[in-house]
Amino acid sequence: MAKDEMTVSTRISTSLDASIEAIESLRARSAAIESACEVVVDALQAGNKILTAGNGGSAAESLHMAEECVGRFRGNRRSLPAVSLVADCTALTCIGNDFGFDSIFSRQIEGLGQPGDVLILFSSSGRAVNLTLALEAAKARGMKTVALLGRDGGSLAGCADVEIVVPGAATERIQEAHQVLLHLILNEVEHAFPVGE
Repeated sequence: MAKDEMTVSTRISTSLDASIEAIESLRARSAAIESACEVVVDALQAGNKILTAGNGGSAAESLHMAEECVGRFRGNRRSLPAVSLVADCTALTCIGNDFGFDSIFSRQIEGLGQPGDVLILFSSSGRAVNLTLALEAAKARGMKTVALLGRDGGSLAGCADVEIVVPGAATERIQEAHQVLLHLILNEVEHAFPVGE
């Protein structure tokens, strides 16, 4: 029994160390993080909106980012316009059925995106075709783009206006760092739109 407990304890400790390392790697990316915050805050202050997208666990982060803008992060400041492109299952299934899965985000951007809006992509690999097409559609609409990526950035590396790449190969560690990143951005949004204003 003690041996099993030690094995569990070791696994937990190893996972925690890896998570801390991934989050600590963000310090070296502070300039890019500041740029991402600036792009998002500037767009919202100008009356534009945020669109977010991702697949799988990154879709959950996309939802989280949007709901924190429309709802609240910490304080009860005014609601801010943000839409997660993963949220509408009728749009996803209609577009997927009629145009193919690769178009589920780009088609929505064609209808919802406006010049000055910001698209925030979450991807632990940077290799999803539907995110590449989404980024291309956003640029065609005159939108700003922010990509939170992992590993080596994949095919999305170098394509967004601002990118933050979390190194490493473990998807869960990258997603944990992306969670920290979205909270850092939201913290700056909240600073720009304080409670009561």
